Amino acid sequence: MDHTASETIYRQLGISEEILKFGRKTEKELEARFLEFDQTAEYNQLKVLHAMQENRVNEGCFQYASGYGYNDQGRDTLEAVYASAFHTEAALVRPQITCGTHALALALSANLRPGDELVSPVGKPYDTLEEVIGIRPSRGSLAEYGITYRQVELLDNGYFDYPAIEQVLTDKTRLVTIQRSKGYQTRPSYSVAEIGELISFIKARRPDVICMVDNCYGEFVERLEPSDVGADLVVGSLIKNPGGGLAPIGGYIVGKESLIENCACRLTSPGLGREVGASLGVMQSFYQGFFLAPVVVCSALKGAVFAANIYEKLGYPVVPGGGEDRHDIIQAVTLGSAEGVIAFCKGIQAAAPVDSYVSPEPWAMPGYDSDVIMAAGAFVQGSSIELSADGPIKPPYAVYFQGGLTWHHARFGILKSLQSMVDAGAISMEKIRSLL
Repeated sequence: MDHTASETIYRQLGISEEILKFGRKTEKELEARFLEFDQTAEYNQLKVLHAMQENRVNEGCFQYASGYGYNDQGRDTLEAVYASAFHTEAALVRPQITCGTHALALALSANLRPGDELVSPVGKPYDTLEEVIGIRPSRGSLAEYGITYRQVELLDNGYFDYPAIEQVLTDKTRLVTIQRSKGYQTRPSYSVAEIGELISFIKARRPDVICMVDNCYGEFVERLEPSDVGADLVVGSLIKNPGGGLAPIGGYIVGKESLIENCACRLTSPGLGREVGASLGVMQSFYQGFFLAPVVVCSALKGAVFAANIYEKLGYPVVPGGGEDRHDIIQAVTLGSAEGVIAFCKGIQAAAPVDSYVSPEPWAMPGYDSDVIMAAGAFVQGSSIELSADGPIKPPYAVYFQGGLTWHHARFGILKSLQSMVDAGAISMEKIRSLL
């Protein structure tokens, strides 16, 4: 293939010849992996299409609805589409759910009562849930409502400690929360099969316990979802995978009818539930984003594997490894220094279509216990299905890369991150030349 024209524009965008050659070589080695991602995307695309056809999506679903939102056809049909695609009894998909943390907090507070106990069998939850639970004191936390919390630490290899999980399950245990993705940790993200095994283990001992899965960053990465392997509730954000880069806000909860109704009554009001909550003109973006989500996730997966292989070759610890199976779109790279994390993120920001001229800096972001740097020049603020990278400025100084609405943009972002690290002196050009 003649790359002359693209090489010219890469140079105009600040990518050196050596880094571009390193990227081309790495991409060539990944052709078989990329084909696997394409095949999964094809399956999931058809799954979503079938759900839309089955529920008779039509032009009327895109109409503006306001006020109470009674008889909001687009909202109600979209929730039926999500329930069909995730193979669940019901779904709650709303712009009034502001983010993934809100969706999780909603599902937890709706289905836990004073005296109940919440258990995490996968160690510490994502940072922003610490205040929701009350691990770090915060107004309105579950702890303030008399809900207790226990967690089971993972084994040294990052997987489940089944004997310890069995011991922690008691008559007080009402809900078990399973975080699929690694968050700001360097543990593995869990496959749907592994989540299914964990749920089966819990249900065999406590069939009445609600098993909830935080599915953020995991939707459409595999052909199955946690709801296909026994999860009672599955929760996520629309400005991550299922929004396809088009949803401007929103979250979803899918699962058992009674549990979803609890969530609806907490989101709106007891007695009102799912009947109110107007869609306010976002339905076309929600539908079209969900339709595109499988191929957008495919692009993000290609970017994640590309990043893993690039940085693994340069000697940096990466999770998952460059040759490992993927269970979410996040790629962790341990850079070992604050300077490395900052340089990486500045490169990602410089690759963005929006605010590319802005230089990200660490700051005390709400919900986190250390300064965090975030690079995200996105069309939707905070949309981590778009090209982004972030990380806490604390040991082991790992950066978390995710997203890319197109593979070509994801590839450019990784090359730009590498160029930024070379320019900052964090990586030597001689090291890159030695790998050509």
